[in-house]
Amino acid sequence: MIEASTITILLIAVVVIVVLSVFFSFFPVMLWVSAWAAGVKISIITLVAMRLRRVTPSRIVNPLIKATKAGLGVNINQLESHYLAGGNVDRVVNALIAAQRADIPLEFTRAAAIDLAGRDVLLAVQMSVNPRVIETPIVAAVAKNGIEVKVKARVTVRANIDRLVGGAGEETIIARVGEGIVTTVGSSDSHKDVLENPDSISRTVLSKGLDSGTAFEILSIDIADIDVGKNIGAYLQTEQAEADKRIAQAKAEERRAMAVAHEQEMKARVVEMKALVVESESKVPLAMAEALRSGKLGVMDYMNLKNIEADTQMRGSLGKLNDGDDNTRPTNK
Repeated sequence: MIEASTITILLIAVVVIVVLSVFFSFFPVMLWVSAWAAGVKISIITLVAMRLRRVTPSRIVNPLIKATKAGLGVNINQLESHYLAGGNVDRVVNALIAAQRADIPLEFTRAAAIDLAGRDVLLAVQMSVNPRVIETPIVAAVAKNGIEVKVKARVTVRANIDRLVGGAGEETIIARVGEGIVTTVGSSDSHKDVLENPDSISRTVLSKGLDSGTAFEILSIDIADIDVGKNIGAYLQTEQAEADKRIAQAKAEERRAMAVAHEQEMKARVVEMKALVVESESKVPLAMAEALRSGKLGVMDYMNLKNIEADTQMRGSLGKLNDGDDNTRPTNK
């Protein structure tokens, strides 16, 4: 049997443990001690108030300790308001420290705005110190002589902190550099001019101020690779000639169809005229019969007409026989 005193001691111990757990969950004593040890003057009540505002005290106090040690002069209200706005307090403080070490003017409000805009403010500060190289894809352009030139460039950029909020990104830089390459190659009389002086592309592109309105500052543009592509001019001329040929063929076919239709029309008219002749010939016996009945044509006249027709047919038959003999008679060489 366990004694009553032992049970009492155990109950007291459990109660003490529960009370201490609740106390330390609402009162971050160790974090408060760390802040005081680092020289950050903050009351325990402020930490408890952060708990009530659903703010994790360590997310505010630890960056505040770093900012205080770096001498940034940032207060706890600024950090807490940025945290409540959804920003990354630790990254903003790290960016401020890096900017201070690199002697780059950067205020907390500007860094917080960059962070809330969705950009990595620490990376921006690092790019301001260490410029970044952006490699463009292969850009194909055509010179005035119709020869295609393929160019790949490397663009060295540095982050412009003042234009990070609202400034265009890397895609805009790549697009503008590609536009400058196309313009330079397209204005060249020959592709040989571009191959002989590839630095003309860099000079033209830099002179256009392509970094305006972007979050970067272009330091240099270097041509990494340049190559000759297809003869686009000859290809287009060939395609045009092929298209002209097809058009001419279509027109010729149209004229041929019209000629065939006209020929068929003429044949139809010939048949029609022959039908009229046959119709007229069929009326001749009727007219002769009428002439005999009316006495306008005598019997002897009719017989003479028949004799003339028979004589004509005989002469025609003899002529055909003579023509056949001439064609079958052998010739002496």
